[in-house]
Amino acid sequence: MAPSQQLPLEEETASDNNTHNEVPIKSRVTVVGSGNWGSVAAKLIASNTLKFNSFYVSEANMLVFVTPHQFMEGICKRLVGKLREDAEAISLIKGMEVKKEGPCMISTLISEQLGINCCVLMGANIANEIAVEKFSEATVGYRENREIAEKWVRLFSTPYFMVSAVQDVEGVELCGTLKNVVAIGAGFVDGLEMGNNTKAAIMRIGLREMKAFSKLMFSSVRDSTFFESCGVADLITTCLGGRNRKCAEAFARNGGKRSFDELEAEMLQGQKLQGVSTAREVYEVLSHRGWLELFPLFTTVHEICIGRLQPSAIVEYSEHTPKFSLVEGSAQFY
Repeated sequence: MAPSQQLPLEEETASDNNTHNEVPIKSRVTVVGSGNWGSVAAKLIASNTLKFNSFYVSEANMLVFVTPHQFMEGICKRLVGKLREDAEAISLIKGMEVKKEGPCMISTLISEQLGINCCVLMGANIANEIAVEKFSEATVGYRENREIAEKWVRLFSTPYFMVSAVQDVEGVELCGTLKNVVAIGAGFVDGLEMGNNTKAAIMRIGLREMKAFSKLMFSSVRDSTFFESCGVADLITTCLGGRNRKCAEAFARNGGKRSFDELEAEMLQGQKLQGVSTAREVYEVLSHRGWLELFPLFTTVHEICIGRLQPSAIVEYSEHTPKFSLVEGSAQFY
């Protein structure tokens, strides 16, 4: 299937309405999560489980995970041995686990610990806007099974929430993860009132580093994925209005004298700030592999977050421009 192709609803609709006297194969759905995005995801799913006879919401075999990524390993451990054999999962979680052997994507964690296939859904999805049914898009990333991808697309799609699918789980998931690091940098720019030109530069450089990191980690990542909703669109909306940008702006306005933990507790009303922890995790990967100089923006964001650099350093790293390019997923130095 070509990237960005909208998957049809009509095939399921015909059997859902039982127009050919067929008995529809029914799927049961549950949402494992909470918070704004978890609530909005449940709303989208609930509207479609009412609409299509092929979905239930009890004894689930379709699991939707939408929690802070730090909690997922513990959640998976509690679910081991308690799932149906035909269970499928999708992760809406933006983050990754860093282990000694390298980064572990949340979809991979779910698949390995629970023994089930896991797709991902990412996109320019600020929850409050979707809650009031403002139009937006999202991207489902899947591995091999197009039929499962179609089912997830049907489950989430509404007239105001358009979902498409691409065969690139790692690319989609890393876009949703790494854009939060760039958004922290954009927030520093806003807090220091550096202007829109500077912010646009940070976003462009950030997208370049997102792509480079993703392709170095997984050679299967597709260039085209970065032009989906999960890529450039999610990056734009997060850098303009997301919680990471908001807290980073406050951090910079206070000269880095108030911690992100303090700002998170004060400003997010129980929600979790993902960008700071993701910046640390990315930094650990880069440091372990000797790649810090190749990713000056990612490196600088983390060092500002921990107080090693002042927020103004967000635009002072340009003299350390990385001397590399990517050719078919590998690093080429010049």
